[in-house]
Order: sequence, then structure tokens, then C-alpha cells
Amino acid sequence: MMEANSGSRVAVVTGANKGIGYAAVMELCAKFDGTVYLTSRDESRGRKAVDELEQMGLRPAYHQLDIDDESSVLKFRDHLVETHGGLDVLINNAAIIFPMTTPAESFVESIRKTIDTNFYHTMRACKILFPILRPHARVVHLTSDDGHLLRISGREPEAAILRSKFSAPDLTEQELCQLMEDFIDAAKNGDRFERGWPNSVGEREDTWPNEGYIVSKVGISALTRIHQRQFDQDLREDLAVNCVHPGYVITDATFQKGEKTIQEGAEAACWLAMLPPSSPDNVVPKGAYVWHDKQLVDWVNGPTPSIY
Repeated sequence: MMEANSGSRVAVVTGANKGIGYAAVMELCAKFDGTVYLTSRDESRGRKAVDELEQMGLRPAYHQLDIDDESSVLKFRDHLVETHGGLDVLINNAAIIFPMTTPAESFVESIRKTIDTNFYHTMRACKILFPILRPHARVVHLTSDDGHLLRISGREPEAAILRSKFSAPDLTEQELCQLMEDFIDAAKNGDRFERGWPNSVGEREDTWPNEGYIVSKVGISALTRIHQRQFDQDLREDLAVNCVHPGYVITDATFQKGEKTIQEGAEAACWLAMLPPSSPDNVVPKGAYVWHDKQLVDWVNGPTPSIY
């Protein structure tokens, strides 16, 4: 395993023992000039993934990280500060999915868990790790085609009102959190479609993620815009955060269905993670919603370049 050097550049990928996160570590190890951390909730699975990459001639570092456990994130932050003095690249990949076939009696619980992990705990991890970002740091949030604003597609005009709230240029984290809670309340009450939220029963394949995933990823896309506004006011130079839809990738999360390999799914995220310093001659994306082919997509109005 690679020995870390204080002062060297550092990249971190969350949820990286398999799938897109694993492929992102693979690409960063090959191309990033610095230490690359593979992190995972389960340490044994993470170390097994590191062993596999080492057999390929790559040298990732490892640290346990469970974004659902605040103490785990704090411990990892302290390790990064003590070992490296800061952080240069953060790819927020860790997420969970419940399929459309989730039993009705478990539906609300699945939504709560999905939004907690994918939205709230990602946001909390950012609050903990953002203060140690160094100038020119690059943050990438994994979103989805389900994270496009037009996925808020319940009854009109209620859905349009929700979309206008999500896309408000001065939206705050507190207001965004309230939107998440409003959706959970609608799910509990059984009137989410009438209140403008998506109701995809009969419209999506059984193995596709349910509405909790859709709203959690719309939340992450909206949070990206908030984070970039915060970065723009930060004294540290040239901080950039973008969110990326990786495509329909063959992973456990898609029940091994899809059109792209994990390496293809990680490509745009790694491109964003390694964007060079911004300059008048090289303006880098900031606060953007990015498609898997590296196109910058209008998150508010669309259209998206492809179905998925």
C-alpha cells in the first residue's frame, strides 16, 4: 500500500470498494499526481479492493469511511490533516438505492434512508471536509439522470412550483433540507403526486431506483449549485464543485444491467476531478450539471443529451 507523504496532493473517493467508485480510484491512481484514497464503509471489502488494484500495479491508499457515521468522517478528516495537511480532490460517490419493487410497507422507510445517506450525510461529510480543501480543490458529486430538475414531474402546477424552489438562485441549504422533508411528508401522507412530487409506479422498470433516489439526487444537484456559491465567496482560490451523471452503468446498483462499464461510468467524474487551475484562457466548469459524455447540461430547463 502506498505510504502517504505530508504536503503531497490528495484525492479521496467515497464508496469506492466496487462499481463506479472503484473505477474512479483506478483512473486517478493512473493519472493523478498524488495520493489517492480508496474509502469504504466495510474495511475488509475496502482492503480487498486495494489488494486487487495493487495486483494491477496501482498504489491506492486506504481508509475506512462511512458517511452515515459522523465520527467516521471526523476521524478521516483528522487523518487527512495530520498526514497531508489538507485535501485537493473529493469525489462523493457513496450512495444507496432501493428499487421500484420495494414493498409498500417499507416504502416510506426506504425514502427516509435514501435521503439520509444520499443527501443529508453527503452534505454533512462536505461540511466536515470542505474546511480542509486547499486552493484549486476539485469536488465532484455523483448525481444521476434522475437528478435532473425535470424529474420533479408530479401534478402541475404544483411540480412547477417545486422546480422553481429547487432552482432559485438564492436557495439556502436550510430551504433545500425543508424540500427534502416536504417530500418525505408527502410520501407518508400518500399524496406526493398531488403535491408535485414524482410518482413513478408503472412508469419505471422494477429494478430502477424508486422516488426516494430521484429526489435525493435532485437534492444533490441543487446542493452543487449552493456549494459553488459558497466556494465563490471563499478566500481560497479557484474552488470548483460540479455534479455528474455517470450514465447507465453495469453495477450491483443497476442489478448488473446498463450500457456502460464502470470505467466508462467513472470517466467524466475523473475528468472533473482533475480539471486544471482556472484562468482567463482556461475557464473550468463550476457548479455545473454534467452528462457522462462531459457535456454541460442546463439543469433547470434541459434538454438532456440522451435518455440516460
